[in-house]
Amino acid sequence: MEANGGAARIKPGAGAEPLENQDLSFLQAAAAAFLSQYGWFLLVLCVGVYFLIQHVSKKRPSLNQSSASAVSQDPSSVVRRQEALEASRQRMQAELDARAAEFKEKQQRLEEEKRRQKIEMWESMKEGKSYKGNTRLTQNDDEASTSTTVLKPKTDKKPLRSSGYNPLSGDGGGTCSWRPGRRGPSAGG
Repeated sequence: MEANGGAARIKPGAGAEPLENQDLSFLQAAAAAFLSQYGWFLLVLCVGVYFLIQHVSKKRPSLNQSSASAVSQDPSSVVRRQEALEASRQRMQAELDARAAEFKEKQQRLEEEKRRQKIEMWESMKEGKSYKGNTRLTQNDDEASTSTTVLKPKTDKKPLRSSGYNPLSGDGGGTCSWRPGRRGPSAGG
């Protein structure tokens, strides 16, 4: 055999294994085994990817539409909208400034009123008069003139028991006079 070409030839039927039919049946068995072990995980993963794609696709067109609508609008409408926005901002700023000025004036009036009351108090003290009564009268007059509600005079309510009963003190109320014991370790021996 070596004399024929230097290499031994093997005939297909003599000593070699016969060739098998090369089909995809082994792939079917492997896929069935994979799905039997990881089928539920694969199903959940596919559903999750589906919902993720749906969520992203809902967000994406809104971004694209807003940028496309801004580009497709003519410049004059954009300028008008910006001018209207600026006018609105200026109006709101003017209202805010007016309220701030009004608040500042009110604070100045209050400061002036306090200063005037202090001066009156000082003058009444110089004269030797009681200044507390005068300020109370002026404050009550001011309050009565500014407020529309009628103030009720305070009534002096008498206590329910005139003996000075206090249930928390433990004395005076009745026959029971329980007191808590000492804290700490017992003094037993």
